[in-house]
Amino acid sequence: MNIILFEEAPSFLPLDDERARHILTVLHLKEGDTFKGGILSGKELLVRVDAIEKESIRLSYVEKEDSSALFPLSMILAEVRPICMKRILREVTSLGVGKLHLVISELGEKSYMAAGLYNSGEWRKIVIDGAMQSGRTGIPEVHIHEKLDELLPEIKGGSKFLFDNVLESSRISDVEVDGECTFAIGPERGWSNRERQLFLSNGFTPISLGSRILRTETASVAATSALLMKMDLI
Repeated sequence: MNIILFEEAPSFLPLDDERARHILTVLHLKEGDTFKGGILSGKELLVRVDAIEKESIRLSYVEKEDSSALFPLSMILAEVRPICMKRILREVTSLGVGKLHLVISELGEKSYMAAGLYNSGEWRKIVIDGAMQSGRTGIPEVHIHEKLDELLPEIKGGSKFLFDNVLESSRISDVEVDGECTFAIGPERGWSNRERQLFLSNGFTPISLGSRILRTETASVAATSALLMKMDLI
């Protein structure tokens, strides 16, 4: 954790809270010590450990700057196995993606959407973990869609890219990014031909990460990083 995030201004943490364990056993902080904290999607805080009690840590804080801003980059991601999705959610959050659209693809496994990752709200904890890794307070908007047909017409303006290794594609080094950017990454089995045509009819430009076929989580991080560089943001 490069920042410890709170839903609201902190005054105490139970000792069985993961953040309290981090403060005591990883950071080895004592009474009077301070650490970098923040309000989720809000201001950073300089947090002081006022007292370590039998069942909790008492805290006080000073507000610092707002570091919740994310990049104008939206990702359309086909559902993959929950264990893979957890990695993707954490990594693209730490990279600063502003919005995530998760969608069931025609060739993907439909049961993935019923996983506990979504039903239990675990996905939110994972994106918060990604924000804490980044040292910033912002987390992306996450939207879940059942069909591309309903999602794609909603994407208005900016640059729109489909990362695909089937269609004839431009190299990422040859494309220009105009303001906000939306990009799509497919599932393990790829997009269907109908879905590819749907992207094209909604103004998406096919683009390539090279001739090698990448895992979805690898492609997600590589595409995000490459586009952020094209946008001169990293």
